Amino acid sequence: MNFVLNKRAIDFGKYILRTKSTVRYTAEVFGISKSTVHFDVSKRLKKVDFSLYEKVHKILENNFSEKHIRGGESTKNKYLKLNN
Repeated sequence: MNFVLNKRAIDFGKYILRTKSTVRYTAEVFGISKSTVHFDVSKRLKKVDFSLYEKVHKILENNFSEKHIRGGESTKNKYLKLNN
């Protein structure tokens, strides 16, 4: 069981590293909850493959710092659609 969970964490990490995607989008692609993805890449991956964890962590920090910008763009686009 532990092997399966560790492999899943590595798969999530490799996917995020390759696509630079968010935790939410990764969860959608894999069909799993974002809480599970977040736990796997922030806790489990750190213990299993630290070098991959460091790379993924940088991407997640960048995504977090841009979150408010993406949210503002989504809201702007929503109201642009409503006005047309």
